[in-house]
Amino acid sequence: MRASADALLLATAGGDRTAFRQLYDQQAPRLYGVALRILRQAPLAADALQEAFLQAWQQAARFEPARGSAEAWLAGLVRYRALDIARGRGRLASDDDIPEQPDPSPDALSQLTSASDAASLHACLQQLDEARRTLILRAFFDGLTHAELSERLAMPLGTVKTWIRRGLASLRACLGT
Repeated sequence: MRASADALLLATAGGDRTAFRQLYDQQAPRLYGVALRILRQAPLAADALQEAFLQAWQQAARFEPARGSAEAWLAGLVRYRALDIARGRGRLASDDDIPEQPDPSPDALSQLTSASDAASLHACLQQLDEARRTLILRAFFDGLTHAELSERLAMPLGTVKTWIRRGLASLRACLGT
C-alpha cells in the first residue's frame, strides 16, 4: 500500500530518509509540472523543484496536517521557489512569446484532479464567476503577480487584488477550511 504524502512528510520531519525519497518519487512529477508552468524552462523548473525539496527536508517539522495537506504544502514551496527564480531573472517569457500548441502533459489543474481533495476544489472553482476563477487560476497556476494580471487584463490593480481575495475566501468557505 502506498503511504500518504502526509505520513511521509511527518516521517521526514523525524529524519527518515527513506520516507523523504518516497515522498520525492510520489510528488516530484506533479510539482515539476507546477514549476514548469510558471518558469516555462525545464532547467529552471528543475532548479525550483530541487530548492523546494531541500526546503521541505529542512523544514518538514513545520508541516501541520491540521492546516492542510502535504500536497498543498509542497506545491506552495515549489510555487514560491519558482516565483523567486522568475523574479530574479525578470519575467522569462510573455504569453505572446510562447507559441500556441497543446501541452502533451496534463496541466497543473488536471494533475491536481487526481488528488483526493481535487474533485471538491474543482467543483468549488466552477462555482466562482468566470472572472474570479480566471484571476485565481492565472495567479496560482501561471505564476502571474497581481500587477501582471492587472496589466494583461487591463484591470485596476485594486480590483485584481480584491477579486482574488474574495475568490479565495469563497473557495475556503466552499471547501469548509
